Amino acid sequence: MNPPAIDRVPDVTFVVAAYNSADTIVRAIESALAQEGVTVEVVVVDDCSADATPALAAAIPDPRVRLIALDRNRGPGGARNAGIGAARGRWIAVLDSDDTVRPDRLRRMIERADAAGAQIAVDNLDVVSLDGRSLRMFSEAELARLPQLTLPAFIESNVLFRSEHNFGYMKPIFERRFLENQQLRFDETLRIGEDYILLASALACGGRCAVEPSAGYIYHIREGSISRVLRLDHIDAMIAADEAFLRRYALDGLAQKNAAQAHARLPRSSLVPGPRRSVEKEIVGRRAQDRAGRPACAPASQHADRCPIAPPCRAFRASLLPFGPPCRPP
Repeated sequence: MNPPAIDRVPDVTFVVAAYNSADTIVRAIESALAQEGVTVEVVVVDDCSADATPALAAAIPDPRVRLIALDRNRGPGGARNAGIGAARGRWIAVLDSDDTVRPDRLRRMIERADAAGAQIAVDNLDVVSLDGRSLRMFSEAELARLPQLTLPAFIESNVLFRSEHNFGYMKPIFERRFLENQQLRFDETLRIGEDYILLASALACGGRCAVEPSAGYIYHIREGSISRVLRLDHIDAMIAADEAFLRRYALDGLAQKNAAQAHARLPRSSLVPGPRRSVEKEIVGRRAQDRAGRPACAPASQHADRCPIAPPCRAFRASLLPFGPPCRPP
């Protein structure tokens, strides 16, 4: 691991978990370094890539970039946890190695969080398709009516097929002190939905989440992205995670109702085929294509015969899991 080259504690630590991301890693890092109005560091965690990813990250001539090369593959949650462990910033921002952020994103989110006394902040997203077209995921007016994201609203949004997109796609930033106090980390046993689960757990621990309506995160659809592969054991882990969440946390009536509905929609392993293409970005990409008038995963079962990942669509982001010991006051 390269030692930190700056002494001042930065406002934000970007954690970039990377695996075979040579074609996009530099773009992601440069977008993080281009933040305006805040100080940043970028911690790149290479998860045993077989390509030039670590070399490209190490070659960036900026002292704000640090590289951690893992000695074994730990998956997205493990790589991000390693980055969080090395972070020095007041805020933690996770950036996928094939995505980018706008220059004013972190300034806007931190200002929004500070004004609300929040330990978490989320914002809108733009989805960029393979042909370069950009689509806004949520209406800014819709998010403006939601100054804070609560656990009941978050769970309700993730009852699958109730809406085209759900809040589970949002990329939150967390106050590092809050994560440390609550001993919250990504669950390393889960290979999909781990970012969503962390946010749900943070909300269940009493974290306040501010909402910035503008889109600062850019979600790039990539041909052949196989960073996450759905298998039967992945689904089993999601089901177990959901059950553990319901046992662990004392939810209020609305949150309990919404969580029960989400849990009821989880499929059994027998409904899910074997390995498939990248689930998360495949779903977003197909939904973006659907807006353009092409067949896609629709919010109903009538398109299942046209969508080879229909069962994974039903399962994706429908699980929750707490981390560590019982929650402490934020």
